[in-house]
Amino acid sequence: MQSIQSTLRRMAGSQSIAEKNNKLLQALKEHPKLVAFLQVHPAVTDEQLLKGLPKVYEYVEASHSCEACQGLASCKNLLKGYQPELFIDKGALAITYKPCRMLEEDEQKRRQASLLQGLYVPKDVLKVTFKTIDIKERGRHDALEAAGRFVEGYSRNPSEVKGLYLHGKFGVGKTYIMGAIMNALAEQKGVESLMVYTPDFFRELRGAIQENTLNEKIEYLQKVPVLILDDIGAENMSPWVRDEVLGSILQHRMMESLPTLYTSNYDYDELEEHLSYSNKSGVEELKAKRLMERIRYYTVSVAVTGENRRAVDNR
Repeated sequence: MQSIQSTLRRMAGSQSIAEKNNKLLQALKEHPKLVAFLQVHPAVTDEQLLKGLPKVYEYVEASHSCEACQGLASCKNLLKGYQPELFIDKGALAITYKPCRMLEEDEQKRRQASLLQGLYVPKDVLKVTFKTIDIKERGRHDALEAAGRFVEGYSRNPSEVKGLYLHGKFGVGKTYIMGAIMNALAEQKGVESLMVYTPDFFRELRGAIQENTLNEKIEYLQKVPVLILDDIGAENMSPWVRDEVLGSILQHRMMESLPTLYTSNYDYDELEEHLSYSNKSGVEELKAKRLMERIRYYTVSVAVTGENRRAVDNR
């Protein structure tokens, strides 16, 4: 490209337009991209190149910018993220622009991110992948293997795969493993998923009644392809939330064969006991058992152990 600029400076004198164009063309023909084009199209003449000189110059200049590209954000082409392509249209040279590899990768990441939805979930959780998650913690191994099996099973037959129920104490990485599952599903299969921090979501429902958005919120959780209920059992759940909201969501998903995944500090039995207690109605074991049937028989329970990473990170 430097030789082309030098040629342009030398041409600034008293040369005729024809002479300038010929010298510019000879300089352009030294560029590897144009050399490659002419090898593919050996019948193209200098006369055709001269007639299409503005297009040829644009092609070489944009190609040079692509070769020196340092990233999508610093793209110097007129159409950011697009690379030039020279072609012959009815005997004349023409140019078009197609997305470059970096733009395609960026758009893929954006599409993938749009598939990952979170309600009251930290943004960093939605960025976790199986490659970035800490696998040195032995207490996570079983959960990570189960997570991998879930992704594989969903990829093969989403209507038959069971969900996951990850349980363990605070800060052992249950939520982050779920984030890795979400990213794997989005990347491999373009699957939409939703993670909901259940304590905040259930607290919001009272306001949703006043705003007439309750049915809309419930329907979204009922129909999303993959639903993750994070930290279930951490809330004081009213009978109405337990029976009319959570029960309705799980019943619909069970009928439609849509997998639901959970994280909790409780195992199955402990969660059932928690769900049976109500400030207003006392102990309701039968209703809690009925709800737990929709959780137990449609998930695989895996204990997650290890050091409290939250405590470690705050030291």
